[in-house]
Amino acid sequence: MKNYTDIVAHGWVANLPASWQPYALLARFDRPIGAWLLFLPGLWSILLARAPWGQSAWLVALFFAGSFLMRGAGCVVNDMWDRDLDRQVTRTAGRPLASGAVRMRQAALFLAALLLISLLILLQLLPFAQALGVGSLGLVVLYPLAKRVTWWPQAMLGITFGWGAPMGYAAAAGRMEAAGLLLYAATFFWILGYDTIYAHQDREDDALVGIKSTARLFGAHSAAFLTVCYALTSVLLMLAGWQAGLQAGALPVFIPALWLLVRQIRVLDIDDQALCLRLFKANREFGLAIGLAIIAGRL
Repeated sequence: MKNYTDIVAHGWVANLPASWQPYALLARFDRPIGAWLLFLPGLWSILLARAPWGQSAWLVALFFAGSFLMRGAGCVVNDMWDRDLDRQVTRTAGRPLASGAVRMRQAALFLAALLLISLLILLQLLPFAQALGVGSLGLVVLYPLAKRVTWWPQAMLGITFGWGAPMGYAAAAGRMEAAGLLLYAATFFWILGYDTIYAHQDREDDALVGIKSTARLFGAHSAAFLTVCYALTSVLLMLAGWQAGLQAGALPVFIPALWLLVRQIRVLDIDDQALCLRLFKANREFGLAIGLAIIAGRL
């Protein structure tokens, strides 16, 4: 698709002062879906840990804010690594660092500000969760390198983006239990699936510049790969809920939520970039539905 891009410069970002707009685009504040997807594993695990409702609500608020900040920081790091590659890919050529709208020194200062505010949020959590939060920084830095050395950068994203699951559980429970680990595993396969869909937007350009991905690896067999990923996601979510002692009230919400994953497999067209983006974004609704299922199972 010629001149295809997912940058939304004409949205609310256009109402910001002109000097702020490149930074909002750099942090992907114009496209909050990534922040939502980073937040949802933390939401699940906070609810699954069965802390008192007031404590759970406070932690959810902290994780929500932190997810937007850390997703922004991760995008800055990614674009600092990839600015030369981004210039060669249609969808990413307009990114602020690739286009020259933001310089590396300016990006580094912006990154420092995002990390500082994130640190203030992290300090509100229990020590175990704080330690896990610090550990995530290495993953954020290393993820952009994965696409250069492995066909499985989506797996690296699963480890990184899913980190909110053990971190949220630790923040709510002060320890790690089997339910939290099972939830992390479920999150890993969920992300592996939906990011494969996302990567199909760039499949042809990635092949030209040598970027690897599961979208390129599985190609026309991507629907079969998604079936495996989403089946494992579903089974592991059920095991996590069982381990956490959720009640049967979760099932009337959980089972319809799974249809949102099935639908992604049924309608996937790997050559339709706009559809791939819509299916990727639909995972927010799936994630929120799972959160509701956990709440129903706690009642």
